[in-house]
Amino acid sequence: MKSNPVVMGIETSCDETGVGIVRGHELLADAVASSVDEHARFGGVVPEVASRAHLEAMVPTVQRALDDAGLTLADLDGIAVTAGPGLAGALMVGVGAAKAYSLATGVPLYGVNHLSAHIAVDTLENGPIPEPAIGLLVSGGHSSIMMVEDLAGKVTQLGASIDDAAGEAFDKVARLLGLPFPGGPYIDKAAKEGDRAFVRFPRGLTAAKDMEKHRYDFSFSGLKTAVARWIEAQRAEGNNVPVNDVAAAFQEAVCDVLTQKAILAAKEHGVGTILLGGGVAANSRLRTLAVERAEDAGITLRYPRPKLCTDNGAMVAALGSHLVSAGVAPSVIDFPANSSMDVEVVSLANRL
Repeated sequence: MKSNPVVMGIETSCDETGVGIVRGHELLADAVASSVDEHARFGGVVPEVASRAHLEAMVPTVQRALDDAGLTLADLDGIAVTAGPGLAGALMVGVGAAKAYSLATGVPLYGVNHLSAHIAVDTLENGPIPEPAIGLLVSGGHSSIMMVEDLAGKVTQLGASIDDAAGEAFDKVARLLGLPFPGGPYIDKAAKEGDRAFVRFPRGLTAAKDMEKHRYDFSFSGLKTAVARWIEAQRAEGNNVPVNDVAAAFQEAVCDVLTQKAILAAKEHGVGTILLGGGVAANSRLRTLAVERAEDAGITLRYPRPKLCTDNGAMVAALGSHLVSAGVAPSVIDFPANSSMDVEVVSLANRL
């Protein structure tokens, strides 16, 4: 167990090659190499392209992070790497690199959960996490409500998306509206000029009968379909589609459900803090609505700056630092990359 350990984190779960270095809760470096432009022409992430981009970017990104922090590999107390969930090939690149660095230096290695890392990154902005806390994690691949009793080892999923994740819905609706990939930032920008009440799109899994079975779960597939049918109907009648208004109305439906259920979970579990994380947590309307509803409910809302919401190595390093400080055992060197890693597994210490 060591206070303020220096930990390097490697993140390659999707299309961002991220390498971050922290000392305790202090961020020393956050180097990111993105391949998003390579995927944009396909309208989505292509796994093989992402894996190849990680291979090309890994060594220079690690070196850039070390240079930015003014450190060498010999200064590290730990190396953390996203072991899952994510794209299998992309994860293998990061895990393989982390193992190589660990074997070459003798620095302890921690295979960690991508979602728990999105929670841990909050410590770099706001300090230690009050436990228990509710985590609302919203990204391109996941929409989850988590109970964080102990970030070092006890994170329980209360609810999750049963179909499309929120970020996935943003990308698909952006495509319907003729907006670029990735869709989230472009819908957010368009929505600022639109009318949130222009049309009321459905709020999935909020009806009384759905709340009995899926109290903290999400569903955005029906919302995406509703937007598609509305657009088709307008075009069939020869009407122009008001992109800004549709973007605003769609965005409001997503943010309404996300914040409503997170507040409900906090209230019903007697938890006074909500942690907002994941790429969609950078959405300006989600932040505004979450702040308003948390204040009304007397709940503290915490979230990192937008840059730390998207996938990055800093969040992995932050979780690694927390594990080292808590005295959690390192991972065995032959742990696998796991694309479907259980969201409740924080790290692979003593788990195979």
